[in-house]
Amino acid sequence: MRTIASGRHGRADHARRESAQMAFGRTHVGHGAHTTWFFETFVLRPHVSNYRPFDEAFEALFNSYYETIGSPYPRSERGLLSRPAVADVYSYRSHVDAAMLDLIQEGLNPDLNARIRLGIEHEQQHQELLLTDIKHILGSNPLRPTYSAAYRNDSPVKEVIAPTQGWLSCPEGVRQIGQSRIESGNDDFHFDNEGPRHRIYLHEFALASRLVTNGEFREFIEDDGYSRHELWLADGWTEAKQRQWQSPLYWQRTGERWLQYTLDGVRALQDAEPVCHISYYEADAYARWRQCRLPTEAEWEIAASNYEVDGNLVESGALHPLPAKTASTTQFFGDVWEWTASDYAPYPGYRPAAGALGEYNGKFMCNQRVLRGGSCATPRAHLRATYRNFFPPSVRWQFSGLRLARSV
Repeated sequence: MRTIASGRHGRADHARRESAQMAFGRTHVGHGAHTTWFFETFVLRPHVSNYRPFDEAFEALFNSYYETIGSPYPRSERGLLSRPAVADVYSYRSHVDAAMLDLIQEGLNPDLNARIRLGIEHEQQHQELLLTDIKHILGSNPLRPTYSAAYRNDSPVKEVIAPTQGWLSCPEGVRQIGQSRIESGNDDFHFDNEGPRHRIYLHEFALASRLVTNGEFREFIEDDGYSRHELWLADGWTEAKQRQWQSPLYWQRTGERWLQYTLDGVRALQDAEPVCHISYYEADAYARWRQCRLPTEAEWEIAASNYEVDGNLVESGALHPLPAKTASTTQFFGDVWEWTASDYAPYPGYRPAAGALGEYNGKFMCNQRVLRGGSCATPRAHLRATYRNFFPPSVRWQFSGLRLARSV
């Protein structure tokens, strides 16, 4: 954070810092308490006979959507709640951590080991959501507070030129995608929605060697892309008009200059950076404008399986998409989640787990689109080529962008 100066600008900086701290506190309470609740509910309560819950009221308060094990607090009313203080949530976490350590030291059977691993992966998802929520809260604040000074917005940013986009061709044929069933004792992990592994026929196709950039998306805007109904799906056109979309989320125009809100605050838009915070509808409209299309998730997985999980992920500390390093760099992981043309639906032979854990993924297989690849806010250890993220097509607060595809 900057040193607080005296006078009007000092007060403004102080207000921005307080806004950032309050946003972090509110969001951390929700995510931190829910992930703690997950371990307490699915591991400690059913498997530790003498376990004493930290607070019985937390059972319903931090249940996000699991109807099988109670009545979650109505989602539409959660913003009206006076949540427990951050210190109380930390105490809750310490209580659960201590009980978890005692349980682990006693030894784990395969079922317990699988539940704990699921809880860890679940917490990694919320670590990412914590960052996206903080950005959305701060980005909606007219003070535009700064969360991280990794790339200070008062330092000059050297403009770079994005490498020329190439195409990666894939021949037609029968391929296999998805994950096989995990055997007992196998340390590999995947969510149930990533399987079963199955065959699929793909026609010849090509994927762009890199992500679409800010500069390329600006060309779409300057060609009246947001005003040309022929480029948009009907639902997307309605959404764009009702919400008055004219650019990606967090972009703002000052005269001839484009600015962008980041977790480092407001700074000049960099053309070579991958475009992010766009909906599926915007990604699809842009692809049509380029006379291309979005890849299916099967096409993306087949192409990405040839590359290591490497790129601009949360470990880089940037918390923002970065330009491609070189013209020869082909990267399928990091920077932005990539919208695909695929509906989020079960794979052939998919069956959700029995009991409450079956609600983790299966119940959301409707009205969602699949995203692949991870973002600048995703932990590296959390990703793999088969990972299926999913969001409604109108969502823009996630670090979401696109890669072009075309049929050959």
